[in-house]
Amino acid sequence: MPTRVSTTRRLLAAVGTAAVVALVVHAATVLLYFSATGGATAQFLPINDFFAGSSFVLFLLVAVAGVLGLLRRRRTALAVGAVGGVVAAILGTLSVFLRAGNPVTADTVPVVLGSLVGNNLFFVVAAALATVYAGTVAWRAILTRDTRPQPGTRRIALVRAPAANLADGELTHLERHDIDPALADEQWDAYVAALETAGFETVEVAAAETLADSVFVEDAVVILDRLAVLGSPGAVSRREEIAAVETSVTDLGLDIARIELPGTLDGGDVLKVGRTIYVGRGGRTNAEGIRQLRAIAAGYTVVAVPVTRVLHLKSAVTALPDGTVIGFAPLVEYPELFDRFLAVPEASGAAVVVLAPDTVLMAASAPLSAALIADLGYRVVTVDISEFEKREGCVTCLSVRIR
Repeated sequence: MPTRVSTTRRLLAAVGTAAVVALVVHAATVLLYFSATGGATAQFLPINDFFAGSSFVLFLLVAVAGVLGLLRRRRTALAVGAVGGVVAAILGTLSVFLRAGNPVTADTVPVVLGSLVGNNLFFVVAAALATVYAGTVAWRAILTRDTRPQPGTRRIALVRAPAANLADGELTHLERHDIDPALADEQWDAYVAALETAGFETVEVAAAETLADSVFVEDAVVILDRLAVLGSPGAVSRREEIAAVETSVTDLGLDIARIELPGTLDGGDVLKVGRTIYVGRGGRTNAEGIRQLRAIAAGYTVVAVPVTRVLHLKSAVTALPDGTVIGFAPLVEYPELFDRFLAVPEASGAAVVVLAPDTVLMAASAPLSAALIADLGYRVVTVDISEFEKREGCVTCLSVRIR
């Protein structure tokens, strides 16, 4: 059976990240104040002892934050570091009072709080910076360690956390509606959990807070066996998304090929059915991009499909495990190009992610389509992705599956 990102691995990542952050902050703080004393040897141990309690509390707080998934994104990691630094500094300083045999009285409170702009100021700043930088790097490194996929033994899913400016993403065929960032984060977490429950190991590409569409990681890369074909986004605003995805697939040991400008190709336009690759020729993928993919995809038959009614080919059609292509008929211009085509009753029901030979993932917004697929003998897992559907996203867009 393929393994998944287990609770043990996440706990290890949380503890390891917390240890890195606490050690970096403790070492930096102690060395700063030790240097400020002129390097007086006699002062080293007292300084070390003064910050030891604070560093231990910071370790505990960052570990808990990791377990809760708050270290994925830099914006939440910054909050964890800042708040954790303040709380750790206060509790650590109180412990110094208690260990010295001093009672905690009403007069103690202003002294302890005042230390936040005195002795503890550097500690708090270091905690915030270390959590954002060293913490997020350690978190990703530990989670992805030893996740190199072995054929037949593991299934990997690349995912990427939503950017802070998700609401500013590109739109082509839909009107712009407000996005609830907190709900989007919750829906993304539930989507990732569904992949993990199905046996996928999720590998998080480094979050990009200013790249609004980066959560739609599928568009950045196409996986052909052990080859990762890096896309060339049709939208100029998305071209910076490729670099971090390249780092992730390289770390996973995949070979690399790339679509080069003036060719453009989005992964959302690429539908693989056995050894046939259907490629949508539309607003995001051009003829030169398709030509380059044909040259790269040795052993595959590449079939170009004109797309004008939706953003990407896989906004209109995807495929069931048996190879049947499904789609919402009003959005499918040339169903005759597919060997077997089955119409579904809802637009969002055209997208499925194959989780297993008998299981697919679908959007909760397509209950009639889900019922149709279930009636064909498939187990259907549904997830609510309403906030991403507002951005022309679907269930396939939010991950890249590596089998």
